[in-house]
Amino acid sequence: MNAPDHIIVGSGINGLVCAAMLGGNGARVLVLERNDRIGGCMRTEEITAPGFIHDVMATTFVLFITSPAFAALGADLARHGLEFCHTGTPTGVLRPDGSHAVLTTDRAANIAAFNAIAAGDGDRHAEDVGGIERNAGLLFGLLSGSLWSYPTAKLLAGDAWRRGPRGLAAFLGDALVSARGWLESAYQSETVRALWAPWVLHAGLGPEDGFSGQIAKVIAFALEAAGAPIVKGGAKNLLSAFEALIKERGGVISTEADVASILLTGGRATGVRLASGETVHATKSVICSVTPTQLYGRLLGTDAPKDDVEATRKYRYGKGNFQIHYALDKPPAWRGGEGLDKVALLHLTPGLDGVSKACNEAARGMLPDVPTICVGQPHALDPSRCPEGKAILWLQLPEAPRHIKGDAAGKLQAPADGQWTEALREAYADRAEAILASHIDGFKDSIIARRVYSPADLEAMNVNLVGGDPYGGSSTIDQSFLWRPFKTSRNHQTGIKNLYHIGASTHPGAGLGGGSGFLLAGKL
Repeated sequence: MNAPDHIIVGSGINGLVCAAMLGGNGARVLVLERNDRIGGCMRTEEITAPGFIHDVMATTFVLFITSPAFAALGADLARHGLEFCHTGTPTGVLRPDGSHAVLTTDRAANIAAFNAIAAGDGDRHAEDVGGIERNAGLLFGLLSGSLWSYPTAKLLAGDAWRRGPRGLAAFLGDALVSARGWLESAYQSETVRALWAPWVLHAGLGPEDGFSGQIAKVIAFALEAAGAPIVKGGAKNLLSAFEALIKERGGVISTEADVASILLTGGRATGVRLASGETVHATKSVICSVTPTQLYGRLLGTDAPKDDVEATRKYRYGKGNFQIHYALDKPPAWRGGEGLDKVALLHLTPGLDGVSKACNEAARGMLPDVPTICVGQPHALDPSRCPEGKAILWLQLPEAPRHIKGDAAGKLQAPADGQWTEALREAYADRAEAILASHIDGFKDSIIARRVYSPADLEAMNVNLVGGDPYGGSSTIDQSFLWRPFKTSRNHQTGIKNLYHIGASTHPGAGLGGGSGFLLAGKL
């Protein structure tokens, strides 16, 4: 390739979407990835035992299949081998006393099931997800559109005209309610509350955070409408499809290409310098799918605008993530209810208060006493992930401290330097395993192998997971929408001409939707 039009630094979902979209419009694109493989938080490996295929980090693609990026690229990715596996029961919750609730992709069935748990809770569910449906144009326009733009201004003006200014203000005010405020005022059953409370964690929020109630409703709507699909054969097959599509459109992908700095000429970004010393120039732009820490620290260094350096210093990262993967000799026999073995993502939690308690403990640097555990069962959706008759589990604990100050249970010793160690990692995994085993008959005897990743391990695999935070920074309302990543941010521009910023740290935030890559490609 001659000098590319665009250099994209980083090959997570946003970088790949951006590269594919730009290539589809005739641009010459070069993607540079510092690791030995593309994918960012998408990685598939046999990490436990031969024949057991695990998605090591991200695994569920509901945000992608419902995104504008998939609408534009899905057919071409399918042509290159991408397939998804589904289940009719995308999520559920199981509490310590065995009480449980399961969400299906059938709204009428959900209404009946929740009304059976507590009179009126099913009707309330219909109203909540129906409200998201009725307001989809405004909500998804704000969640996935360029905020500083004429279309967004037109969208808000049109909605203000339809509702009236006070009606729009009331709608936006309702959207700021916390998940606790929503769940306690809407649902009688602690079990139904427990079904939704953990989901705010997957958006980088806690149940007391403003806007977490609205995000939980959006997630409820998306799961009911589209399920919780995984990629057939592992997320690696999505990456293979993207790689083939980008190359088909004339793009080039280079792995083990660690960008050390961004080249500036006359105040414009003109290329990059690799850690090897090689320089690569771009004719139009440099696009960085990284955190603010990487962009305004390592990559720009002394060339970074002072205001952005100060904003980076104030930028807050969220809780760390902790993962456990199991290879099992047989599918889990859940105690609690029929059908739990078919649920894609099952949360184990005492309930809303339990999520709140564990979230608060992690935020204060404590190892949670009773962590919220998200259990993925990929074998239930995709039997090709493991040998016949066997099973794999994908566990995510979204409430893990980045820097450890102590143990809320008073049993594990925090290292003097606050850093995760292998011994502490395995001991904390034992705590989660004990909870898991209390819900599954004969669980310990069924274990073939276990592999654990602490927040430090995750950051070692992906430099953008600062302290193991998979969401690119805290997603509280003051670091979202117009204010992501900074209060002065304007879409995906930076203070340097021809240098653009995408990724989880930018609007529309974290997840596998590819939103920022799609939006920037549309602009360019």
